[in-house]
Order: sequence, then C-alpha cells, then structure tokens
Amino acid sequence: MRTLKMATRFFAALFVLGLFWTGIAEAQKVEHDYDKHANFSQYHTFMWLRQPRMHDPLMAQRVVEAVNAQLTAHGWQQVSEGADVGIVANGATQEEQTLATFYNDFPGWRWGVAEATTTVNTYTVGTLVVDLFDTHNKTAIYRAAATDTLSDKAEKNADKLNKAVDKMFKDFPPGEK
Repeated sequence: MRTLKMATRFFAALFVLGLFWTGIAEAQKVEHDYDKHANFSQYHTFMWLRQPRMHDPLMAQRVVEAVNAQLTAHGWQQVSEGADVGIVANGATQEEQTLATFYNDFPGWRWGVAEATTTVNTYTVGTLVVDLFDTHNKTAIYRAAATDTLSDKAEKNADKLNKAVDKMFKDFPPGEK
C-alpha cells in the first residue's frame, strides 16, 4: 500500500512538473498579420531597410541571420538594392515606448504634401517585431511579433530567438498552402 501511495505521488509530481514545463514552453507567443490583398507570389527578393534596433549588436546580427535564413528557405533572395520587399526589425529587452509616424506614403519616400498620423507603441519586455514592406508601392505587407524572445541574458537569447523566428515564418508566405 505504501508503495502505491509513493508511486501515485511520484506520478502526480511528474504530471505537475510536465504542466509547468509545458507552460514555460508555451510562454513564447508569436502573432502575425498580413495585407490580405498582397500577392506574395510576386515577391522574390528582399533587403534590410535598416539594421534591427536593439541594445545588443550581436543580437541584432542574429536577428538578421535568422530572418535571412527563413526568407531564403522560402525561395527568396537577398539583394543589396532594388528588392521587392524591405525588412525592419525592432527588439525590446525592457519595456519601451516608441512613437511611429505614418504618412500617406512610406516614411523616407515622401512626395508632395503628406498627411501624418502618430501613434505610441509600447513593446513588452522581450518582444521582437519584424515588418516587411512592399518597396514598389511602399506599403506594409507582413508583421510578426514574438513575446518572451529577448532577455538581458545573452546565453538564453540565441535559442529563444531562433524558435521565435521559426514560428514567425512557419506558414509563410501567408495565404499559400
């Protein structure tokens, strides 16, 4: 009888521990959104519009490498200019707020008079955001955000980053099966 109680307690503890580890594994949340009117089959090349904004330059380099690997795995080619798609990424290892001003044309490509809208974005600790823009018509076509991806501890970041970017581009390009 005593052995049965011990075995029951052991398996109950294992079950609770399994739930705990599952909760930790599920803590990383990845969401994405895309322009439903964008024809992703027309995009074949990409380039970085600017380097990722992060406190750690090595992490910025890892983000570039991880995103590049995902896009090339989907048949896209990286070019230095004249790409179909431009990429921008931001990461936050602490809660940060940014002001984003959007014009009726993409910032940097303003012609004539533009109407502006400014919004405040608050990024949660550990968030990585990757945006893709159609460089020909200067519109956003894809956004993916992953929480619990970046930390102040460099040894944790590489593995979490790769898992997050894999999830971000798992069903990419969107709308294709």
